[in-house]
Amino acid sequence: MALSRLPPRLMFAAPQGRSGKTIISCGVCAILARRGLRVQPFKKGPDYIDSSWLQAATGIPCRNLDAFLMPETTLINHFTRTAENADIVLIEGNMGLYDGIEENGTGSSAHMARLLKTPVILIINTARMTRSVAAMVMGYQNFELHTPIAGVVLNNVSGERHRKKLVRAIEDNCNIPVLGTIPRDESLHIKERHLGLVPFREDGTGSLVIERIARVIEQHIDMEGILSIARSAEEIEYTEEKEKSVEKQKRIRIGVFFDKAFHFYYPENLEALENHGAELVYIDSLIDRTLPSIHGLYIGGGFPELYLKELESNRGLMEDVARAIEEELPVYAECAGLMYLSKGVSEGNTIFRMAGVIPSEIGIKKKPEGHGYIEAEVIKENPFYPVGERIKGHEFHYSYLTSTEGLHLALEVIRGRGVNGGLDGIVYKNMFASYTHIHALGTQSWAEAFLSLALNEERKERVYSMEKSRKEVFYG
Repeated sequence: MALSRLPPRLMFAAPQGRSGKTIISCGVCAILARRGLRVQPFKKGPDYIDSSWLQAATGIPCRNLDAFLMPETTLINHFTRTAENADIVLIEGNMGLYDGIEENGTGSSAHMARLLKTPVILIINTARMTRSVAAMVMGYQNFELHTPIAGVVLNNVSGERHRKKLVRAIEDNCNIPVLGTIPRDESLHIKERHLGLVPFREDGTGSLVIERIARVIEQHIDMEGILSIARSAEEIEYTEEKEKSVEKQKRIRIGVFFDKAFHFYYPENLEALENHGAELVYIDSLIDRTLPSIHGLYIGGGFPELYLKELESNRGLMEDVARAIEEELPVYAECAGLMYLSKGVSEGNTIFRMAGVIPSEIGIKKKPEGHGYIEAEVIKENPFYPVGERIKGHEFHYSYLTSTEGLHLALEVIRGRGVNGGLDGIVYKNMFASYTHIHALGTQSWAEAFLSLALNEERKERVYSMEKSRKEVFYG
């Protein structure tokens, strides 16, 4: 075992969702970054959207921490490795502090705080309560006694009289500092869609929103008190994992759809491809008219349903992708990527044509079709995973396949929905498309398999080039 020497750190958590965690986390991150500190943000749980705002507030990629998606030892090592060069670390919790995937609370934000020995600042939405806030705080302090709750921030405070009642109740009963009282303010707002916030990339005023939030938060929060709590964090014991020696293949180019429609990627997934030697080639599905010279293609998640007309009109790129799949280009598609590869997506009475590789249309419901963690077993041959492997991931989609008839489905879903409630993972040649989002730290074979397929593609390309050269020499 080794002891880490990590920078000051803290977690913002709450009794429940929609308490203001992301708003306050973004504000504090922006304030600290403006003071010249290197702030490493983390988001607890499987989340791309809140992470996009934390990354924008700090200018540093936000990392995800999830005890379901990745082994505990891997999680701790990942945290210590990615946090060590920061001046301060801020973790945003998810859901309620004690809400976890297991009934005993395993996987909760509280579990994460104890695992990483990180002080918790509890953010409470105080709308329509006064003295009862003390009972709430005391309950959270005493529910799991070793959870390091170190301070409280009160949100949605309606005025000075309300503020005084709240602060007095906590100070008289809870023996814990109140580090901020954030007023009810309509300007402290990020646009929402479905069950969460609009991603930063989609909000054209995002930078102004963060600046406004930081300005208001700074007037009503005790930054020195917060920094003092962050500095009180203990060292973490961890087991050093030796990184696998990987033969780098610098010739390999992996295309990545990255734009307003497709931008749900964990940094670790892209880094895993690079660490195996890939050069990432970013492609804008709305603008780029042709597929560049690549040996593999990764189409991640996002909200293509917002850009169906623009996607459909870019037929050149779609036809290139479809042709490349027919010619056995390795393609890995998650959720939105699956939609892009389908026959078409219906919106109202209109069907927008997509790439047509998957012979099924996509419908969209008003409520989530699949939402939460997913666990599946590989039951059929496919290019990316060996039969018998267990895959953990998550899904969040309003879309569904109108038919799965004739599809080669490689995953049996043990937990979650997938494409039809029992199966997921559509396979065609070297294409794998599913509603399951994986995290490379939990599914460590994924990047290696992807690069192995891409290397075969590169070798085919070299053989073709050599044959072409030979013909030119002899028949030129």
